Formats: sequence, C-alpha cells, structure tokens
Amino acid sequence: MASDGLVTAPERIAVAFVRVLRRAGLSVPPGSAVTYAQALAEVGIDQQGPVYWAGRATLLRRPEDRPAYDRVFAAFWLGRPMTVDAPPPVEEVLIVEDDAEGDAGPEAGEDEDQRPSLVVRYSPTEVLRHKDFGACSPEELAETRRMMSDLRLTAALRRTRRLRRSRRRRGRPDPRRTVRMALRTGAEPVRRAHLEPSWRPRRVVLLCDVSGSMEPYARALLRFLHVAVMGRGRVEAFALGTRLTRLTRQLSGHDPDVALAAAAGAVADWSGGTRLGDGLRAFNDRFGARGMARGAVVVILSDGWDRGDPAVLGAEMARLSRVAHRVVWVNPLKATPGYAPLARGMAAALPYVDNFVEGHSLASLEELSEVIGA
Repeated sequence: MASDGLVTAPERIAVAFVRVLRRAGLSVPPGSAVTYAQALAEVGIDQQGPVYWAGRATLLRRPEDRPAYDRVFAAFWLGRPMTVDAPPPVEEVLIVEDDAEGDAGPEAGEDEDQRPSLVVRYSPTEVLRHKDFGACSPEELAETRRMMSDLRLTAALRRTRRLRRSRRRRGRPDPRRTVRMALRTGAEPVRRAHLEPSWRPRRVVLLCDVSGSMEPYARALLRFLHVAVMGRGRVEAFALGTRLTRLTRQLSGHDPDVALAAAAGAVADWSGGTRLGDGLRAFNDRFGARGMARGAVVVILSDGWDRGDPAVLGAEMARLSRVAHRVVWVNPLKATPGYAPLARGMAAALPYVDNFVEGHSLASLEELSEVIGA
C-alpha cells in the first residue's frame, strides 16, 4: 500500500477517506465514520485487505454503492487515478395505441439508432372495459357488445335427489353394482361400490328494466341477457317496464343483432314507464308459482326508479325471496360517486336482496357473472 510519509492517526485518515467518499456521492452517516476509525485502530493501516474490508463492512449501506467505493479506495489508498462512470443513457419512452391489426415492428426506413428504447402501449380495449355504458359513443357501445361474447356465465350448483356412481369409494353403498362386480371374482365382494349425490346448475332468471330511466344501459344489458341465454341451457330472460315480457325465445338466436332486434320488437313498452311491483307480481303469479324461481338465482337489473306503489314492490320482493335461492339486484347507478339507495322502489326492495352490485360497465358485468356463480 502507498503509505510513505503517512504519520497521521487512524482517526484522521478515516475522516479524510469518508470525506472523499461523500464527494463521490456515497451517503456515509457520522456514526459509520467513527466505527471505521475504530476498525482501523484494530486492524492497522499496513495491509490492503483488512483496510478494504473494514471500510466495506462499516461504510457501505447499499450493494449498488460498491463500485463507487472501489474507485475511491483505489484512488485514496493506492494512489490510482479516479475514474468517473459515464451517466446512464436516458430511455426514450414512446406511448403508442395498441392496435390488434397494426404491426408492432419498426416503420420502413426507420434508423436503428432512432428507435425508442422503451415503448408503452395503450390498450383501448382495457379502457373500454371500465367505461360507463351511458358515456359510450355508439361505436364504443357496439364494440362493448361485441366484447361481451367472451363472457361466461356459470350458476351455483344445487344438490339433486338423483345418485351417481362414486369414484371416491364413499357414500351410500350400491348393492346392485357390488353384486355385479362380485360375480367376476367368484362371488367374493372384493370391491364395494358406492353412490353419492349428484349436482346440477341452478336456474338463472334475469329480469331487465327497459324503462326510460334505464335507456343508457338497457341495450347493453340486453346483450348481456343474450350472452347468458346462449351460454347456458337453464337461463330465463324477461323485460320489466309497465308490463312483463318474456324474452327467452327471442334471445335464443346465435346472431346477436337479430336476437336483440327481435327482443326489442317484442317489448311494447320500451323506454316507457316503470311499474316494478306490478311486473314482479306478474312474474310471481305466472312463473314463480310454477317453479321457475324456486331454488333459482334471480337477477334484477334496474335502477330502482318505480312509478308504482313501493309497498307492492316490497311485498312481491318478499314473495320472491322466499322461493328463490338468491336474489341479486344490479343497479348501474351504484357506481356513481355519492350514490345512496334513496329511490322509493330501491329502498323498498333492498331488504330482500342478497347481493347488491354494479352493472354500469363490462368489467362490472364480469364481476356479476362471478356473483351469480358463487
């Protein structure tokens, strides 16, 4: 080590070394300098290794400071010239719109050195998933309805009275199959068969409000009804306005445009008034008593604005909740900041609702699908 003419105390050497480290950009607390001076007093300043590791152990706080420490140590203790690293290159960030039909490669004639080092892509599809249906343009609404084809509606399962073969060898004994298998082993029941309960999806009933107050959301929600009817076999769809209209047959077509046009043509009171209580009474009398709502997941898509008597709506919701497995109310206005269910119809129905969720965007409908299948 270069220690010719070095007659100062270890404490002064430690202070000088720490001062150079701080000029190089390292953050060294005062207490670390004292600890380093004490370490130099113990190991001495005659050997390079102990001096180097004493500083590494007491003065460094971050692994990324080690290169700077090595440079300062070589200059201070070994007399080598101080080298300065070149500043890191600044990354150029280019924000582009993510187009599924576009080419992700560079443009023709673009110089290799002129390309940005970092490209951040903006996806309009992800933005559209969270955009309110009421704020969408006609083109965005059409694109949202097209994106709904990827939704998958799954319903909760219910236990049936039928029994099926158990592969886990537990449950109720199955004497018939046990005897049949024993015939293959000389009448010895080597293996015993069992039966277990079978499960099937619950029926899903969708009641969509098509009144004037629901006009910004009704067509998008009707597309959700179409996806649900096409995706599963035990889904029933209805429209609620001043009357009840069954739309299951109209929404059974594979072409969404044809199906939605047929459904809109079947609803005579589209964008009219709202009598949710009378509509639910018609559903309970004509379909609920027949068993369509019994044990089913009933989903009501409405903002809760009702021109009828709220007492009627409350009574019919009570009837419905007694036979349905679960009642889900989807209110597009729930996502509005500061929303409170103060409408008379919503306030009357809410005590009989099991799940109160949003329904203003594609992302909220995806969450609704999970709630239905919970």
